[in-house]
Amino acid sequence: MAVSNMQAVSIIGLCNEIDNVIAVLGESGVFHPDDVSAFYSNTRDFTHLQSKNIYAEPLNSLKASLNLAKCKTELVDVSDFNPTFKEIELFVNQITSDIEVLADDRNFMEEQLIEAKENLTETSHFVGLGVETEKVLTLKYLNSRFGRLPKESFDKLSAYKNNPYVDFTVCSEDKSHYWGVYFAPIDKTDEIDRIFSGLYFEKCDVLGVNDTPRAHLEKLEELIPVLENKLKESQNQLNAYIDKYENRIRKYLSKLEELNLYAKIRTKILQYHNSFILVGWVPTETAKDLKRKLKKIKSVNVEFSDAKKEMSKSPPVRLKNCFLAKPFEFYTEMYGMPRYNEIDPSLFIAITYIIIFGIMFADVGQGICLSIVGMLMWKFKKMKIGKILFPCGFSSAFFGLVFGSVFGFEHLLDPMYKALFGLEEKPIEVMSSQSIIMILLAAVGIGVSLVIVAMCLNVYSSIKQKDIGKALFDSSGVAGIVFYGAVIFGVAGQLMGMKVFTLPYILGLIIVPYLLIFFSEPLGNIVNGEKDWMPESWGGYIMEHLIESIEFLLEYVTNTVSFLRVGAFVLVHAGMMMVVFVLADTAGAVAYWPVVVLGNVFVMVLEALLVSIQVLRLEYYEMFSRFYSGEGRPYEPVKLEID
Repeated sequence: MAVSNMQAVSIIGLCNEIDNVIAVLGESGVFHPDDVSAFYSNTRDFTHLQSKNIYAEPLNSLKASLNLAKCKTELVDVSDFNPTFKEIELFVNQITSDIEVLADDRNFMEEQLIEAKENLTETSHFVGLGVETEKVLTLKYLNSRFGRLPKESFDKLSAYKNNPYVDFTVCSEDKSHYWGVYFAPIDKTDEIDRIFSGLYFEKCDVLGVNDTPRAHLEKLEELIPVLENKLKESQNQLNAYIDKYENRIRKYLSKLEELNLYAKIRTKILQYHNSFILVGWVPTETAKDLKRKLKKIKSVNVEFSDAKKEMSKSPPVRLKNCFLAKPFEFYTEMYGMPRYNEIDPSLFIAITYIIIFGIMFADVGQGICLSIVGMLMWKFKKMKIGKILFPCGFSSAFFGLVFGSVFGFEHLLDPMYKALFGLEEKPIEVMSSQSIIMILLAAVGIGVSLVIVAMCLNVYSSIKQKDIGKALFDSSGVAGIVFYGAVIFGVAGQLMGMKVFTLPYILGLIIVPYLLIFFSEPLGNIVNGEKDWMPESWGGYIMEHLIESIEFLLEYVTNTVSFLRVGAFVLVHAGMMMVVFVLADTAGAVAYWPVVVLGNVFVMVLEALLVSIQVLRLEYYEMFSRFYSGEGRPYEPVKLEID
């Protein structure tokens, strides 16, 4: 649970060295620029460096042309490639002009082919019409309507047999519709259109042709292969051009991306006459090398200071974790980055998430399947959740051994228990009344333990942030741990027949800690050395904190009871698999195994989703809220990502 050590860097020099400084910072890939005003209070006489980003326009033009060509180009290393802006401009203008001409030819042929195919589809519905459609469309005293009519509506035309103009000529049909045409005199067109509209007639726009539909269809069938060949030829010409200049395109595109990215550093630079100032952050391990490179630039002065001495400037955070916690940084970042002097909860969430997930989704077979699915999700789709599901699946398999469940078969492992432990069957029968009570009590016990651990982390984090008052008197501080622990131990002892709630116990371990929490604000200010420690009004303070004390007391209860869902999901899994096997038995011998397999797939997908969400909820609301703020900002260096 750590963050990388950072160094604040301040760079001052002459304006004619700005490009050299930016090149060094950009090539390093470790510089996180920041606002100068956050470091220096007196910047009134400084102005922002006025410099147009000349690389944005050619970069956008080149990328637009490559998109037009439907070409994906990877970035490459261009540290040794340094063309002038004039050379870049000439190359981009030539490439974009050539690509646009070739792409226009390709697009024209594509449009022609699409139009021909659409025309073919429309014409095919009217092959039963033995006259030229253009003649039908241009009748002087009749309007024609080509389209399709639902078959059930066609049957209703008999209701209009007394109207000689309500007639539909069928040319072809499919499963649900008749395709054809109806005619209406010009003075009756509105009336006939309303009738057919009520019968759900759908109009089809047919282009006029000088042939019958069948003859036109034959011509289109001959034309389409010709257009396809021309389209293929034009695409090949475009591809050949891209292939010819591929290496140069990659270099220029990469260089433009690099220069455009580095130009963004300029927005952070402040200028005073012939001098400039630039500030930012770098990881401590890179500071020495960066300083050495910057010192080679004449007139440049570089100063570094440890981020711990610059806490008021809110240093950016780069998480640094072991292989187990690394995937769970995804959940940490979703909640919010830690402050620089705050603990990183990634390892804590990794351990607790994996264990709780395994308990709630305890099945050997389904757990192994889940690990395989997670691995495939990451390998082929690079989905971050896949790297999380991989260890969670193994945890599920482990706790599946504890509960004796393999794809829902609850007694498949009985021979193993007998061979290893001398037991006749598995030690925990999940659905027995005795086990249900034990599982739910164990879930509450897990919740109590994790809430106390979260409180201990809050104490550690508060001390790390030098907030001793919060560490001692907060509802999640030392006073909160004593109060919560005493109440839980007392209730448990009373239920077991022990007389725990004696007067000294209540006064010393419950009342006194409660009062310390109640007056945590003034007490904390005193301990932290604040001179103005008293509230403006004691009456107002007491009324406000009476309400707040009810809130934190309810939080203790809800945080604890919330962990009942851990035990509940153990029971839910067993219950759902029981339903699957009941359905399989009902389906008969032939369908037994298909039902079992499909049932396992359904349960695995549904439970994996629900358990993932529920465990994350426990992490965020029942644990994170006690020790973690997530108000930090991420470390985002200016760096060109090369494929």
